[in-house]
Amino acid sequence: MKKRICILYTGGTIGMMPSEHGFAPMPGCFAKLLASISDLNSAEMPQWELIEMDPLLDSSNITVQEWCSIGQAIYDRYHEFDGFVVLHGTDTMAYTASALSFMLENLNKPVVFTGSQIPLCQVRSDGRDNLVTSLLIAADGRVNEVSLYFGGQLLRGNRAMKSSADGLQAFSSPNYPPLATAGVDIRYNQAAIGTPRVSGPLQLALLEKIPIGVLKVFPGIQFELFDSILTEKLKGIVLETFGAGNIPDYNHALLPLIQKAFAHGTILTVCSQCPQGAVHIGTYATSSGLKAAGAVSGLDMTTEAAVAKLYYLFSKGYDKETIKYWMEQDLRGELTVV
Repeated sequence: MKKRICILYTGGTIGMMPSEHGFAPMPGCFAKLLASISDLNSAEMPQWELIEMDPLLDSSNITVQEWCSIGQAIYDRYHEFDGFVVLHGTDTMAYTASALSFMLENLNKPVVFTGSQIPLCQVRSDGRDNLVTSLLIAADGRVNEVSLYFGGQLLRGNRAMKSSADGLQAFSSPNYPPLATAGVDIRYNQAAIGTPRVSGPLQLALLEKIPIGVLKVFPGIQFELFDSILTEKLKGIVLETFGAGNIPDYNHALLPLIQKAFAHGTILTVCSQCPQGAVHIGTYATSSGLKAAGAVSGLDMTTEAAVAKLYYLFSKGYDKETIKYWMEQDLRGELTVV
């Protein structure tokens, strides 16, 4: 019996059509594009059903509300399908994949994110292979987690990051190996896939619009300019530091701000600007103050995963110390615990 796969089309380049203002998603057009791909009706393909989200969005406009809508759409259809393929714009796909990895608690079916750099309506579109292969991976049922397929590689969703604006291999996973590689055959890396962490039926944890910020450190940064935003309203900050968690020591300008934020209950998570490697705050003198001020280490998490994880933990209603603890623990394979 053929597997049944749900295709959730959220918008993005893969289904965009030319308009007077450039390429844009257009309601009702994507089904016609799929009908033109004969491979989708091959005997080797699973049965599939298209669900078009409303509104369709360029992924630059995706918010927490859309994350919740996608999660709800999967949750509502979870028992009807064997797997899901989520078509999404590339710009924020890694954020959404990270968010869904936390929101879908006890997930035990494939949820594969994909899209394209060139619209399906164009001759050289990479969307055909990305879609066909994602459907086959979803139907295979070996990778029962949120993943991201693009340009021949299946990556863990909360380990992926967009690394190219115009390359057909647009995503990378600097700190975790691919879950599968698609060449002549689809080769799965079982050691990387691991075993789903399932303790009961699927639960959907909806996210709230928590005030969260990202601050990137750079040479010459004037920390005092950020003092006005570090109020009790700001619940979480992801601080992108140099190297393994280092910050410039400009007359100790940053640490008072961090201490102020901490006093307000703000959780500060330290990630690295380096795509590869991990943060170890306290290893160097230039990062010891972060540890003393109450910051937590993002270890080898991507910024995308750290932001999504903060949204998730705050939305769960945990207190500050509990959130700090779980930010440094592995929940969905998003980080490597030392």
